[in-house]
Amino acid sequence: MEPTPSLLLLFCISFFLLPAFIAGQTCQRTCGKQILKFPFGSGPGCGDPRFQSYITCSQEKLTFNTHTGSYFVTSIDYTNQVIQISDPTMSTCSCTVPSKGFGLDWDAPFTFDDSTIFALLDCSMSSSPVYNSNGLDNEGNTSKLLCDQGTPICSLLYSCRPISTINLPISTCCIYTPVNLGPSFEMDLQKLQCSSYSGFYSFNGQEYNPESWKYGIALKYKFSVNNDYPILCATCERGYGVCGYTGVYNSFICNCPNGINTTRDCFFTASYDNGFRLLPWKNGIAWMIYPMAWSLIWILL
Repeated sequence: MEPTPSLLLLFCISFFLLPAFIAGQTCQRTCGKQILKFPFGSGPGCGDPRFQSYITCSQEKLTFNTHTGSYFVTSIDYTNQVIQISDPTMSTCSCTVPSKGFGLDWDAPFTFDDSTIFALLDCSMSSSPVYNSNGLDNEGNTSKLLCDQGTPICSLLYSCRPISTINLPISTCCIYTPVNLGPSFEMDLQKLQCSSYSGFYSFNGQEYNPESWKYGIALKYKFSVNNDYPILCATCERGYGVCGYTGVYNSFICNCPNGINTTRDCFFTASYDNGFRLLPWKNGIAWMIYPMAWSLIWILL
């Protein structure tokens, strides 16, 4: 039995329209004042699923989550793929507080950016593994936190009034850069026998003025092993869509401005004069085309 023209028309319309109608939530383009772009999303089903548990938006605040705590995202550099976060337990020129340290989840799609500098404060000079000259910690393992005392950073930090109240020799400060916390990605200050730490990712053009440094932690992220920007996502964003995912296999979807999720992009492609004409999902055009198409099918049948 050969297919009738009506069935062929039904197939063609279904091919173009049905993929556009997938139940889902609306993905936001911002979280508070922070602009959201791939791979980050405003909630479940938005952005890249690998980043969903690490970057979350709650009460208009963008937060970075790891096993050592939750930290506010202060800025995102999408060009260089770097996020900056703040740690309230970090000592700065404004305050000094005891801290347990900082760690990354070993399977997180983040690494420390080369701009990050850690200063371990109030460290024991007698038994702390960071001062072990032979490169071994107290358990005989290769130490990843050997002191670099060849910079003036410690002296500059101790010129800050809050840090100077620690009232200990500057020699108990240990500068650590580039940051490499070993396979566990962990800076355990208790194990290192240091009471606090400071971190910054920019001298802000004033290398000898610690009050002007940008305190926090800069983290690098990658889209994938090859770090290629997904082609489907780039196409989706060109149509003012937001990249997301759905289903048990986290299949790609494009969340369009009207809240419609498609499997391709936010444009309806139609054949026109041996070419193609693109009609964007704006002003309810999609909702007008869809019922009109099905009405035509019923007439033909």
